[in-house]
Amino acid sequence: MGNTCRYVVNALGKGGETYYTRCKDKQELKNWISTNREKLIMDELIITDKQQSLFSKWLGMKKLF
Repeated sequence: MGNTCRYVVNALGKGGETYYTRCKDKQELKNWISTNREKLIMDELIITDKQQSLFSKWLGMKKLF
């Protein structure tokens, strides 16, 4: 079976926690962010799109939000 997650989220919490999660689509990603927004430092939120085009990777476009 193939891996079904598209987005990988690395985040730092306000209390020093580290969050790592995977989301299968953009709706699930937005839902996770809205649910955990109070706990996260939004400037430290890193979202990686595993299906990102090679051209975008060369330009270094890593943040989606």
